[in-house]
Amino acid sequence: MSLSKPPPKPNYTHERASGHSVICGVDEAGRGPWAGPVCAAAVILNPRNIPKGLNDSKKLTEATREKLYPLIMAAAEVGVGLVSAAEIDEINILQATYLAMNRAVAALAAKPTLALIDGNRGPTLFCATQMIIGGDGKSVSIAAASIIAKVTRDRLMVQMHAVYSAYGFATHKGYGTAAHAAALAQHGPCTEHRRSFAPIRTLINPAGGFDRAVF
Repeated sequence: MSLSKPPPKPNYTHERASGHSVICGVDEAGRGPWAGPVCAAAVILNPRNIPKGLNDSKKLTEATREKLYPLIMAAAEVGVGLVSAAEIDEINILQATYLAMNRAVAALAAKPTLALIDGNRGPTLFCATQMIIGGDGKSVSIAAASIIAKVTRDRLMVQMHAVYSAYGFATHKGYGTAAHAAALAQHGPCTEHRRSFAPIRTLINPAGGFDRAVF
């Protein structure tokens, strides 16, 4: 019986093959939740000092992400971009994601000449871009960005829980869980909910529904 090979880990191959000297990886967290900001991160790794264990943030436990976060911050150039729930409602989640990525790359102290971006389409930046489908599992730069974006957003949602404790943000981070839906049905949306998203829009718009944010 042959043993299956373990899935490949992210590496620095795309960065080396690019021909660019200053390369950042870009990824986002929080496109799907009903509440809170969308967060993007841009990371320029030092190829001589890449933290071990980098991978797609979704494949890592929360404890591992929290362990890797300070290692990335200490070893790399990092920029973070946030777009609020109100901005998401104004420009839509896709454009908000692109804006968050622009803000993250602009926040870097060093200016990259190439951005490697997870996905099949992305924003227009001041530098060249290269889209990589499944990039957070292929490029260590994108993997690092995915970890920074996820940890940053999760921490913000925990802070948000202290203000809007009725919704359980510290537990579900704004995603559409049954507990979140039940809290919305009981309390209505708060100011951090994305009113353009269908579950929230349905609450505030139907006859007899909620017509304003609470808290």
